[in-house]
Amino acid sequence: MAMTDPLGDMLTRIRNGQQAKKDSVLSPASKLRANVLEVLQREGYIRGYSEDESGKHKALRIELKYFEGEPAIKHVARVSKPGRRIYSGSKELPTVRNGLGITIVSTPRGVLSDAEARASNVGGEVLAEVF
Repeated sequence: MAMTDPLGDMLTRIRNGQQAKKDSVLSPASKLRANVLEVLQREGYIRGYSEDESGKHKALRIELKYFEGEPAIKHVARVSKPGRRIYSGSKELPTVRNGLGITIVSTPRGVLSDAEARASNVGGEVLAEVF
């Protein structure tokens, strides 16, 4: 059966991996997933990621980050789902926890955090929220 929400699957793997105190998790590779991981790394929510070609298909190895034994990501949720896409202009981008978290947005200039999208004055599809 085909996967209907690959990005949601990756976010769930990250959430489950941190709950199980794993050092890293594997997720199938795609350009969108790599771009989202790039935003998470820039914002300091993960230590990093790399391509893993040990199996039959390409995968992304995501190195999870912890602070004093607690996961760096307290909450990660998919906003725009395959059944209901959520779009937002640059002025209406949602803030997460009064600016303490980030919203990941897919824009014409690539996948950006909400602060980067506001600075570039672009809107787009709201992919996920993280804090």
